[in-house]
This record gives sequence, C-alpha cells and structure tokens, in this order.
Amino acid sequence: MPYRLLVIPGDGIGPEVVEAAMHVIKAAASKYGVEFEIKMGEAGDVALRKYGAAMPQDVLKLADAADVIFKGPIGESAYDVTSLIRMRYTLYANIRPVKNLPGVPAVKDIDCVFVRENVEDVYVGAEYKVGSVAIALKVITEQGTRRVARVARRYAEARRRKVTVVHKANVLRITDGFFRDVALEELKGLEIDQMYVDAAAMELVRNPMRFDVVLTTNQYGDILTDLAAQVAGGIGLAPSGNIGEHKAMFEPVHGAAFDIAGRGVANPIATILSAALMFEWLGRRDAAEAIRRAVEKSLEAGIKTPDIGGRSSTIEVGKYIASIIQ
Repeated sequence: MPYRLLVIPGDGIGPEVVEAAMHVIKAAASKYGVEFEIKMGEAGDVALRKYGAAMPQDVLKLADAADVIFKGPIGESAYDVTSLIRMRYTLYANIRPVKNLPGVPAVKDIDCVFVRENVEDVYVGAEYKVGSVAIALKVITEQGTRRVARVARRYAEARRRKVTVVHKANVLRITDGFFRDVALEELKGLEIDQMYVDAAAMELVRNPMRFDVVLTTNQYGDILTDLAAQVAGGIGLAPSGNIGEHKAMFEPVHGAAFDIAGRGVANPIATILSAALMFEWLGRRDAAEAIRRAVEKSLEAGIKTPDIGGRSSTIEVGKYIASIIQ
C-alpha cells in the first residue's frame, strides 16, 4: 500500500528546492521499491494572497489524510502553517542532525543529533498583555517530556549511547527543573550529562564534538540548532523532521530567502537531506543512506550551488544527486 505524501512547495525559494528534492525522492523510491501517492498543496504566503488563508481548508484535509508531509520554507505566514501542522498532529519531536559535509567550509568538526521538544514550552503561544505588562506561559508536561526523551533514547541507542540534556534549571527551577528531572529518569542506563543552555551554546562553538545526542526544550532547541548548523557550514545545509506517533513532517531549516527566489541558485541540500530523514522515519534506512551518500558524492564532484563554492543551479544539483541514486 503506498504512503500518502502531501507536498507543500512553500514560498520564495521553496518551490525550487522542493522540485530538486522531488527528483531525489522519486529516484530513491524507484530504486528501493517505496511507493508514494503524492498530492500537492498550496500553503503559506502565496495561499494567503490567493485564498485568504495561509493553510486553506482543502490543503488541511489533504494533510489530515496524509501519512507524511514534505514541505518547503514558508514566508511571513510560517507560524500559521508550520506551527498549525505541528500542533494539530502532535508532532512532538523535532529532529535536527548536524554533520560536516565534504568540501563545505565549517567552523569546527561536528556530528550530533538534536532532539527538540516541539509542541510545548513558551512556543505554545499562550501570550497575554495586561495593561503595560506582557506575559508568556512556559508549559512543560511530564507526558511531553517523557515521549520526547524516549525519542532521544532511540537515537542514542543507535549512536554512542550518550545524551546531553540542556536546560536552565538554575534559574527556571520549576519548569526547567521538571524537564530535567523527568528526562534524566527516562534516560537511565545511558551515558547522560546535563548542561545549562548558555554553556551549551558556548561549547557548540568551542568543542562541538563533545555532543552526540542533545535533548532540550522547544525554545532552546530552536536557537541551538541554528547555531550548530552554522558551525557545520551554514543553515542552507540543515535538514529537519517533525515526528509524532502516526504522522510526520519534513522540511529544511532555512527560510524562504525571497531575495534569491527564481534565480536558480538556492541550495537544495537541506531539503534533500530532509527527504533522507523522511525515508528513515518510514523505516527505509537503505533509501535514506543512499540519499546521504549521493549528496556527499555530489559535493565531492563539485556539483554544488554558488553559496558553497559551486557553479551548478538548484535543479542541476537535484538531478545530479538523483542520477547517482539511480
């Protein structure tokens, strides 16, 4: 039975990088016998202008029916699309692997996976203004912490069995202290250390190879993963997955980059590596590893976009990576 895949091209450079990635997805699916029933949906700034809603109802119905969503970057309406999908389907774990790639200048050597809680913390959006005072609620639950900690455990067991729990419990003693305590209990039996978020940011620059799997809260993870991506060579190379119990969404970390849209120079690697995460979530590690190897071979061959020293266009990179897989 084919997997039901909803593809949302997004805004700005989104349609370009998603088109490049679709060549890779179709090549990997054909090579490794993975069947998809693909639907396309408009969401984001373009949809808001055309239909009056960033996430139109017909696209929402397609998302409800899909097994997996593959999405390009969204512009100003990103919160109305991305956060809606994360919250509606309880995609509670944000997975962001960070690793050096051949031929890409990097700040330091790095190879780790961030497991970020994805539907709680201050990002629940519970904000209020009372007179001259603005208030935001920070929500941490035992259920939410345990389930994301279990995801971190799975990644750690497949790697070096080491998890760093990042928090700020010395200041936020109740909320962050609760996250820390529940996470440490759930991760018993592994090599565990813990670190305050400011110290973790410093260590990501000073000694990033000390990290293997990093488990943290929503807001801290949002900040630290962008920092880590830059250490590895840039946010244009950073993939991500948002996973729940029965549904997942995969997308590049970077934004819509309207300033270079339509020029054919956008780097599709983050989107293509997000496709590798998608195949991995579907249980097809063979296809996922084939995509990652093909990306590395493309970089080694010098088939890359101008931002990392190449001369190839977005679609040329996608087609070349697809040809390696085939």
